[in-house]
Amino acid sequence: MKKHILYYLSFALVLASCSDEFTEKPAIGALSDESLANAKGVELLLIGAYSALDGNTIGGNEIWGGANGWVNESITDNAHKGSTDSDNTDAYNLEVFNWTASNPNLLGSWKSLYSGANRANAVIDLISKVEGDYSAELAESRFLRGYFYYNLQIRFGNIPYISEVEFAATEFNQPNPGPVWDAIEADFQYAMDNLPPTQSAKGKPNTYVAHAFMAKAKIQQKKYAEALSLLEAVIGSGEYSLLAELKDNFNSSGENGSESVFAIQFFADSGQSFNGAGADTLNFPQGGPFGSCCGFYTPTQDLANAYKTDANGLPLLDTYNQSDIANDQGLDDSDAFTPEAGNLDPRIDYTIGRRGIDYNGWGVHPGQSWQRPSASDIGGPYLPKKNVYQAGDDGMRGTGAWGEQRSGINWHAVRYADVLLLAAEAAVETGDLEKARGYVNQVRERAMNMTWVKDAAGNNAANYVIGLYTAPWTDAAVARKAVRMERRLELGMEGHRLTDLRRYGNMADVMAAYIENEARTISTFKAKMGTYKSNYELFPIPQNAIDLSGGILTQNPGY
Repeated sequence: MKKHILYYLSFALVLASCSDEFTEKPAIGALSDESLANAKGVELLLIGAYSALDGNTIGGNEIWGGANGWVNESITDNAHKGSTDSDNTDAYNLEVFNWTASNPNLLGSWKSLYSGANRANAVIDLISKVEGDYSAELAESRFLRGYFYYNLQIRFGNIPYISEVEFAATEFNQPNPGPVWDAIEADFQYAMDNLPPTQSAKGKPNTYVAHAFMAKAKIQQKKYAEALSLLEAVIGSGEYSLLAELKDNFNSSGENGSESVFAIQFFADSGQSFNGAGADTLNFPQGGPFGSCCGFYTPTQDLANAYKTDANGLPLLDTYNQSDIANDQGLDDSDAFTPEAGNLDPRIDYTIGRRGIDYNGWGVHPGQSWQRPSASDIGGPYLPKKNVYQAGDDGMRGTGAWGEQRSGINWHAVRYADVLLLAAEAAVETGDLEKARGYVNQVRERAMNMTWVKDAAGNNAANYVIGLYTAPWTDAAVARKAVRMERRLELGMEGHRLTDLRRYGNMADVMAAYIENEARTISTFKAKMGTYKSNYELFPIPQNAIDLSGGILTQNPGY
C-alpha cells in the first residue's frame, strides 16, 4: 500500500430550502469562503489540485484524454487504439485521422486540463486572501497550473489563458489569440525559485522538477541552449539516477525511486481507484493470465521493428522497417509460430507483449487468445507491458466488476531517462554531438546491464544484442536520428511520442511511411486509415467550447 496518498477531493453542494436564511447561510454540505480562509482550506484546495493530475475530474469522456496520454500515442506510429474497431469509435476516429472538432475525447482532454488549471487558480487566489506564510503551497500551486497549461499548450496550441485574477472575477470566457508559453514559463520560473531541492512527501514537485518542466517548455519552442542548461541542472543535482532495472520503473519496488522525477501517485484500494485515467482500466489483455479486459492500447508492428539491432547492437536507424519481425497476426494459439530469431534490443520485451515470450512474469504469452482485436481490426498482434502490473505486484491490483483492472502503480510524467534524452536532443541542436552521445550511452548502458527477459529454462528469451555508440559522433544529422530513435526505444508506450513527433516537425512523413509499413502486417490497415494533414499538428479547439464562448474562442486553422 502507498504511504502517501493524494485523494480525489470533491465538494458536495446541497440546495438549501427557500427561506430568508438562504441568502445568509451557506447551504448544508457546502463550504463557505470563510470556512476555507485558513490553513486547512488551503490544504484542501491544494489536494484538489493535485487530484486533477489523474485526469478524472468531472466524469465522462475526459478519462480518454487523461494523465498518460495513451490515446494521443495511438495517433502515432507507436500504438494502436486496440480492442475492436467498433469499441470507442471516438478514439478510433482519432487513430485513423478522421478528426473533427466535435470528438468527445478531445473535449474530455480540454475539460480535464482546464479543471486542473482552475483548481490551481483556486489555491493561488485563496492564498492571496488569507494571513500566514503559504509560500510553499503557492509554489506548488503555480507549478501545477504550469503543468496543466503546458499540457493544454502542446495538445491544442492556441488556448485561452485564465489566471487567478480572471478566476476570482469568474471571467472564464477568455479569447485564444495564440500560445501562452510566457505564462507557462512564469509559473515554472516561480516554482524553480521557490520550491525546495527535496520534498519529504512523495509526489510533490521540487525545484528540479520545475527545472525539468521549464526545459520541456523551452525545447518545445526550440530554445535548445536554454533547455540544455536547465536539464543539466537536474542531471548535476545528484538527486536522480537510472534504476538498475528498467522494469522497476513500472512496478511497486521502483516507485518514487531514483529515476522518478515527477510521477502521478496512485494507490491500491481494492479496485476503487483509476490509474492515470479511467480509460487505463481497459489497457490489459483480453482474458489473459488474470481474467482482465479489454485489449486497448496495443503496440504497433512499426515499434516492434524499431528494436532490431545490427551486429554491434546498434539500432537500424534507416532500415529497421524494410522487413518485419516475426508476429502471429491472424494465427490461432494452436498454429505453429516461432518468435523472431534476429538481433533485438532487450527493451522490446519490457515494452511489447509478444507471443512465445514471458509476459511480465505471468507466463509465456500464448497468442491470439489474449488479444482482443481480430485479424480484421487494426489493433495488431501485440500487447502492452509497461502499464500492466507485473506478477508479484498483486497488492497494487484492483479489479472491477467486468474485468477492468485498476492498477495502483504510479505513472511517470518525467523519469530520469527522459531528462537524459532531452538533454541529448538539446546537445545535438546546439552542436555538442559528443555530449549527446554520452547521454544516449548512459541510457543504453542500463539496457545492456539490466536483467533480460528469460525463457522457462533460464536462457535469454530472444537473441538480445545491444551495444554503445563507441565511434565519435561527427555528423549532426546522424546524431539527431540516433537520439530520436533512442527516445522511441526507451520511452515507447509511455505517452511521449506524439509530442516528440510534433516537435521534430516530420510527423507527416513518418506517418505516411508508417501506414505503408503497418499494412504489411494488418491487411485492412491502409484502407481504414485516412491521411495525416498539416493542421493535425494541433488538435482542434473543441466545438462545444467554441459554442459556449459565444464566438470569443476561434478555431485552429484547417478545421
